[in-house]
Amino acid sequence: MKTLFFEDYELGHCRISTGRTITETDIVMHAGQTGDFYPHHMDAEWCKTQDFKQRIAHGTLIFSIAVGQTAGEINPEAFSYGYDKIRFIKPVFIGDTITSKCSIKEKKDDPKRPDFGQVIELVEAVNQNGKTVLVAEHVLLVKKK
Repeated sequence: MKTLFFEDYELGHCRISTGRTITETDIVMHAGQTGDFYPHHMDAEWCKTQDFKQRIAHGTLIFSIAVGQTAGEINPEAFSYGYDKIRFIKPVFIGDTITSKCSIKEKKDDPKRPDFGQVIELVEAVNQNGKTVLVAEHVLLVKKK
């Protein structure tokens, strides 16, 4: 655990994850957990007739992996308030390796809780070719000193 208060967060600070290769098992497990069995993810033959010519990973799977990759030490003074502006920029295929970067984009007072501030983290996932596949803003509520 590492205690950080709102005032301790520095704009621009970033952390980068190690890579994680997306497997067919990842896609099948995610489909089973969510009930999303759309052919874009599950039907290799049908996908051959589509623009990408192969199965694509669920956007929500890539989002979940990116969030997990950027999770670091537990801060007892902060908690996740949610995610905004989630965008699936490019498809992710079986065999692609995803790396995630998380950087402090903004800090502001929380309008409902005077003892807390909001820290906005920009989450970016890139594939092995350096192409951005996902972006999102993570909103943290962090206790002030």
